[in-house]
Amino acid sequence: MATDPFFYWYVGVWGTACAVALALVLANPKAYSFTEPAYFRFLGAPWKLVTFAIAGFGITVVAPHTGDPTWDYYDAAFMAILTFLTAPWSVGALYLALRGRSGLRQAWVAACLWMFSASWSYDLYLLLRDGEYPNTWLPNIPASSVLYCSAGLLWNLDWRPGRGATFSFQEPDWPHMAPAADFSRVVWVALPFMAVAGACILYFLLP
Repeated sequence: MATDPFFYWYVGVWGTACAVALALVLANPKAYSFTEPAYFRFLGAPWKLVTFAIAGFGITVVAPHTGDPTWDYYDAAFMAILTFLTAPWSVGALYLALRGRSGLRQAWVAACLWMFSASWSYDLYLLLRDGEYPNTWLPNIPASSVLYCSAGLLWNLDWRPGRGATFSFQEPDWPHMAPAADFSRVVWVALPFMAVAGACILYFLLP
C-alpha cells in the first residue's frame, strides 16, 4: 500500500461504511428490494440483458487497449457486472430518498453500493494487484459515476399508457412490477444513456 497515511484513513472510512451497509442489509433483508427475486426478474427483461451484454463486452474488450495501466479485463468486467446488478436499485433508492419516500438506511446502502461498484472495488483490486493505492482513485470517481448513473437510469426506463416513457422507480410498486415495456417504446429515450457508454468507449480508443 502507498505510504501516505491518507490512504490508510481512506480505506478505513470506506471499509467501515461498507461494513455498516452490509450489517443493515443482513439485519433486515426485506427492507432492501435488491435482495428479492422480484428485483432479478426486473433486471431480466430481454432488452436489459442485451444492452448489458453489449456494453459490458465493449468496455471489457477495450480496457486493456486504453493505454491506462489501471484498466484490464478483470476490473472492467467486474465493474460492469456490479453496475448492472446494483445501479438500477441504487439510483432508484436515492431518488426515493431525495423525495422523502425512503429512509436514511436505504440511502446509505444505495450510496455504498454506488461507490463500491464505481470506485472502491476498482481501488481494492488495484491495491491487491499492485501493492499500492492507485493514484487514479480520485478522477475515477466522477468518470465512473457518470456511467453508473446513466446505467441506472437506462435500466429503469419503462413506458406507461397515457404518460409515455418514464422511470420505473417513480412507480409505487417498483421494483415489484410487471416486466418492463417492449424496448421499442423507450428506445429514443434510451439512446442518450447508451450514447454516454459509447462515447466513453470511443474516447478510450482514440490515440
